[in-house]
Amino acid sequence: MMNAARLFLLFSLLASPLAARAALPEAEPSAVGLDAARLARIDQAVERAIKRKEVSGAVVLVGRRGKVAYVKAYGQRSVEPTAETMTRDTIFDMASLTKPVATATSVMRLVEQGKIKLGDSIVTYLPEFDNHGKKAITVEHLLRHRTGLIADNPIKDYADGTDKAWERIAEQELHSTPGERFLYSDVNYLVLGRLVERVSGKPLNEYAHASIFEPLGMADSRYAPLADGNKPNPAIDLARCAPTEKEEGSWIRGVVHDPRARALGGVAGHAGLFSTADDMAIYAQMLLDGGKGQDGKAVLAPETVQAMIDPGNTPARQRRGLGWDVETPFSHPRGRGFGAGSFGHTGFTGTSIWVDPATQTYVIILTSRLHPFGAKGNSGPIRTEVATLASAAILDRPKAPESGETHLHPVDCGIDMLVKSKFESLRGKRVGLVTNHTGRTKDGVPTIDVLANAPEVKLVALFSPEHGIRGLVDAEVGDSKDEKTGLPILSLYGKTRKPSKENLEGIDVLVYDIQDVGVRFYTYISTLGLIVEAAKENGIPLIVLDRPNPIGGVAVSGPVRDDGFEAFIAHHAIPVRHGMTVGELARLFNAERKIGADLTVIACEGWRREDLLDWTGLTWINPSPNMRSLTEALLYPGVGLLEATNLATGRGTDTPFERLGAPWIDAREFSAALNGRGLPGVRFVPNQFTPKERQYAGKECGGVQIFITSRDQFDPLALGIELAVVLRELYPESWEHDGLLKFIADRASYNALLKGEDGKAIRALWEEELAQFRTIREHYLLYK
Repeated sequence: MMNAARLFLLFSLLASPLAARAALPEAEPSAVGLDAARLARIDQAVERAIKRKEVSGAVVLVGRRGKVAYVKAYGQRSVEPTAETMTRDTIFDMASLTKPVATATSVMRLVEQGKIKLGDSIVTYLPEFDNHGKKAITVEHLLRHRTGLIADNPIKDYADGTDKAWERIAEQELHSTPGERFLYSDVNYLVLGRLVERVSGKPLNEYAHASIFEPLGMADSRYAPLADGNKPNPAIDLARCAPTEKEEGSWIRGVVHDPRARALGGVAGHAGLFSTADDMAIYAQMLLDGGKGQDGKAVLAPETVQAMIDPGNTPARQRRGLGWDVETPFSHPRGRGFGAGSFGHTGFTGTSIWVDPATQTYVIILTSRLHPFGAKGNSGPIRTEVATLASAAILDRPKAPESGETHLHPVDCGIDMLVKSKFESLRGKRVGLVTNHTGRTKDGVPTIDVLANAPEVKLVALFSPEHGIRGLVDAEVGDSKDEKTGLPILSLYGKTRKPSKENLEGIDVLVYDIQDVGVRFYTYISTLGLIVEAAKENGIPLIVLDRPNPIGGVAVSGPVRDDGFEAFIAHHAIPVRHGMTVGELARLFNAERKIGADLTVIACEGWRREDLLDWTGLTWINPSPNMRSLTEALLYPGVGLLEATNLATGRGTDTPFERLGAPWIDAREFSAALNGRGLPGVRFVPNQFTPKERQYAGKECGGVQIFITSRDQFDPLALGIELAVVLRELYPESWEHDGLLKFIADRASYNALLKGEDGKAIRALWEEELAQFRTIREHYLLYK
């Protein structure tokens, strides 16, 4: 129970005026590039929805470029027991809009403060959840609805009070592997609300009020904690509240509709927020302004806003940001006009918001669809229609990319093509499979399981690369046995790197299926090269199941490895960024190294060389413990060059390879010098971080957070060289550069760096050898 002092403080917070009301300025549609006549069609659309009895009333607001260009209240706020006209300042139960606006924003503020890390297990903060495999759930999984938890736990779980309810929530079992798939879940945000309270030390409603609503001047946005059982909070203006459903003969008004939020006292991470259209416009404009309110004060950092709306590498139709919906079956408020970079959310009671950064536009539609129609109310059609009309009213829409491409290009990988062929090349054969957790079909079925169950195919042995069969080990890996199939697993990153004759006895054909990241010093391709040799030496055919190069197959960059630098991180004389698939590399190794193995590559279908992984429809799977996103894979060719020097490159933090530093670096000085280099497609933000591993474990490092601003312009090798040049110039006594040589594997570049050459001059040393490499690789490319 809340004590009297806390209750008085809470009521004072809710009842007292916030910072002066900060409703956005208004403008004529034409002043912000909107067609007034087209916007006026929204009137007819909403009136039709009211006539069809889908909703009894609505407030619609369209904003653009910092101004409210269209706002109108329609129909009735209340139909029963007395009729009330809808007004612009009607307060709505926002339902699941609570998730992004209150809860996700609160979580991300705590992330900015270093109190929460997105990659941490939820058990780090809520140890009571350490059961049934839930230790694998990260904060990011919760934000993106990828935990494997159910959508809703039974309402009876709340029957015995709040404490018992949380015990039962903490005991929920997983229904799928964390990170495997998207399932929209109230439970996820219930847990996130609990996380905010545990970490901040404040109730969620108080933290959100102090951190978000009050600073932004969102005067009508608040939770309404229940007073005296289930009675409305006296601080909320009931006269302006839209009622929702009828219970026990009375309409719910000023009390949260969601039964689980109500059982928790009216405050929860998934529901409980009340607000108005004008307040939601303030919030939407804050996102478009990079986290700043109207007074210029930041509620969130620009990079935090970008992270919230970035779907990362979630697959098609499962694309969620950190709180926001981007492209899922729930995305109908986008309408038919706002682009792939737009985002939004809906609420069960009939609320929705959709924001389009490309056009600086947002559409807010607030209804109380449950009153008086109950389950027959339907705000879905009007959401889609209004958003479509608002988008159509934009007069100066930015030009689409020249290619006109806006859709994914779905890819079938080699394993998918093998399945399509009904395993023709493996029938009647005993198979040895070189793979790890990244070897799987486009639908997520592990290649191990596919071949173990394939008709007329006998899978007899497994071979794993660095990081092990599950991709979780960051050290040497021992031999083991696969739990599911019982097959032996020979580690190729332990006592041996290449299978011996004894290891291959009884095998008729070798199959290789591992996702590479497109970088010379990523060792999966070294394992591939040794497998090609082992196949030849033992007279065994080799089949490589191809996969896209996740960072693209066009760009080639960095020095070609010099002779004398042969190593497991430099198997063959190729550039750092080679722009080839594993199938193409196998062909190159086999011919250029004069191996002559009986090699077959089963190519992908649908991959275009210019497509990065997020254009393929394939799911991102962390290929190794510290390669957690496509962004990190794009940065890795450059940042990875410096890993063997005395720098922290983000390992042991949430964002490996997205940050770089050391205790002896001045963050502001370093970032200013790097930004001064004018590298296209990338920016640097001063950053302080404390890694959990490697030489600076537990020590605060000054450095930079690296942001890719244009993938088309960004060259990771230019980044890597400029990092080295700036480190040499600013910290000649502190930066120990010897380790750079084994990763760059090019004496001319290394010597030029030591002599004080600038980055352009060093990169110019590569031009001739890169041209020669492109000529060589042309013979082995499978995708033109």
